[in-house]
Amino acid sequence: MNRLTTYILKRYLLLLASLAIMAFGVAFSIKASLGTSPISSVPYVISLFSPLTVGTATIAMHCVFILLQILILRKNYHPIQLMQLPVAFFFGYLTDFGVWAVQGISCHTYWQQWIVCLIGILLVAAGVSLEVKAGVVVLAGEGVVLAICRAVPSLKFGYMKVSFDVTLVVIACILSISFTGRLQGVREGTVAAAVMVGLIARQFGKVLARWKLEDEQSS
Repeated sequence: MNRLTTYILKRYLLLLASLAIMAFGVAFSIKASLGTSPISSVPYVISLFSPLTVGTATIAMHCVFILLQILILRKNYHPIQLMQLPVAFFFGYLTDFGVWAVQGISCHTYWQQWIVCLIGILLVAAGVSLEVKAGVVVLAGEGVVLAICRAVPSLKFGYMKVSFDVTLVVIACILSISFTGRLQGVREGTVAAAVMVGLIARQFGKVLARWKLEDEQSS
């Protein structure tokens, strides 16, 4: 196995690790019952009134996101981005496994819910930073934001990402009230995740910056 193959393999293994960590982060946020992260709010709400699990609903949502990217970019869509499809399946199944794995955790008080919620936020942030470090393929949700920014260069990624997350939360609220009769899946934990994940991920990113994968390739 030559150095280039080893280098590529390390990046994909890092991607798989990031997806596993993020999936467990989602599972912890669901267990906390204080609201999921914006990107998981829609799948979670769908799982409340349909036969779909959170993971399968996540896979379905990511498939829609991939289709949106194709429609937005058209001729400029790179087929390599279809790698988001197997990533979506892997992430979805891991999410269901994570939900099953943490089912034994009990939260009897509000402060215990917050501890579990914060663990979820930390895991999601760590997963995001590792995903960025891997530099292989982004999740379909981020792919949509990047596609929109590419189609409309005047839009900044940061602002578009916030708008996208807010849109998902609004959709989750509408679905929850319409199909369950009350607001579920969106609470103070959702706001905490929206504010803290990016900030914590940047701090993790500074630590990971010391790990030079490129140097390993050339060594």
